[in-house]
Amino acid sequence: MKIKYFQDTDTLYIEFKDGPVTETKDLDEDTLLDLDENGDICAITVEHASKRTGVPQFSFEQVAA
Repeated sequence: MKIKYFQDTDTLYIEFKDGPVTETKDLDEDTLLDLDENGDICAITVEHASKRTGVPQFSFEQVAA
């Protein structure tokens, strides 16, 4: 998984897996969902991210099974 924040455009891009995107769905005016040929999520793009998310603050926690 990769998370990129583009400060110049205030865009957050969360890539869950690398691969060809076959469909992009508009979830709302500022949120895009990229899907592969099986309908699995490849990525999410969030515009105006600083107003809609906790960017630029970020934390990651992996919980043991």
